[in-house]
Amino acid sequence: MMPKPEGAKYEVAVVGLGYVGIPLAIGFATAGCRTLGVDSDAERVEILQSGKSPLPHLGNAKIATALSDRRVRFSAEKCDLAESEAIIICVPTPIRSHNEPDLGYVLSAAGEIAPWLRQGMLVCLESSTYPGTTGQDLREVLESMSGLKAGEDFHLAFSPEREDPGNNGSVLHKMPKVIGGYTEGCLSRALELYERVVEHPVPVSSCETAEAVKLTENIFRFVNIALINELKRIYSAMDIDIWEVVEAAKTKPFGYMPFYPGVGVGGHCIPVDPFYLTWKAREYNLDTRFIELAGQINRSMPYYAVNHLLEALNARKRSLRGSRILVLGVAYKPGISDDRESPSYRVMDLLRQKGAEVGYYDPYVPEIDAPGTPWHALRTLEWNRGNLAAFDAAIVCTAHREIDYKELADVVPLVVDACNAVPKNRVACVVPA
Repeated sequence: MMPKPEGAKYEVAVVGLGYVGIPLAIGFATAGCRTLGVDSDAERVEILQSGKSPLPHLGNAKIATALSDRRVRFSAEKCDLAESEAIIICVPTPIRSHNEPDLGYVLSAAGEIAPWLRQGMLVCLESSTYPGTTGQDLREVLESMSGLKAGEDFHLAFSPEREDPGNNGSVLHKMPKVIGGYTEGCLSRALELYERVVEHPVPVSSCETAEAVKLTENIFRFVNIALINELKRIYSAMDIDIWEVVEAAKTKPFGYMPFYPGVGVGGHCIPVDPFYLTWKAREYNLDTRFIELAGQINRSMPYYAVNHLLEALNARKRSLRGSRILVLGVAYKPGISDDRESPSYRVMDLLRQKGAEVGYYDPYVPEIDAPGTPWHALRTLEWNRGNLAAFDAAIVCTAHREIDYKELADVVPLVVDACNAVPKNRVACVVPA
């Protein structure tokens, strides 16, 4: 294994300080590593360097402690990367409008790293992507711009993130960490780094295998959510409560894992990652019909929920057009502020298209930041009985625990509950969806 760069000020630098990068940087610092966090957003860097967290689910204390112990520093200067032994890339990997991968952030990060790449450094990608990204796309940019060769002059690896925001059980050092290297030497160097911060490293044979592991995990969730959403629609037509079915089914101690229905799928991974594989599969003339069907089902759920609301209003001799509708929850899952790819916005779009006046309540999202959409700068409702009484109906899209569903059902004349959140004894005004 080639020697590490001499005289490095940091043991690891994390590029991209978002939902994955910040906890990772703090995790390394807490484990005793000299850590650098780098992001092009100077305002975010300033917030972090002052000891404050831009992520509501990650408190200030951990960041402030790491700073006071001089184990972490945050910077917007890419030249600081030259002072590190290893660089971990944690940037977004979105899809374009036709479900095509967008590696722009990854390749841009590679271009910013390459001028500061030194002999013996490790570069590891954690962003979700298709097999071949690390060993081909990322490697080619790093090599062409630095003049160094992966596996000979610097180490290259892939280790998919497994961050689960809002889940207290998702702790970096307890989470098994899959790691693949471009060469055996690259894998050994990556293992040496991650063993500093995780208890259970899981080495695999290549970067491509590690990339496939991440896609497999998220595709598994994607298709099973689609399955339970389809079962929800079938059982609803039979007047069977899907939530009661799942609660009973999960008592089986083997062969079953519970998934829960809703108004679709959201977040940066689950709605996106499956289509990285469908795109890559075309290169091998292979169809991905199962994944694509799951996508169709999940994308249909906002329409299903809105149609339930429309029918429930009609049954009460009310029209959706002109009604005031309150959407409960715009974050993509309970307990967090992350609203990326949230199906709640599709629900809101459909309601608006049908002539409804739409408001929302989310204790984690005080204001919507969505430039170019009708919802940009819209602020959350202030929760009180008077404000609730101004709405003709509400639809529960994200079941935040902080919401008083009993009061909601007491005040709003119609509640369409897509999350099984409202107490069962409020049936007079509640319609499951």
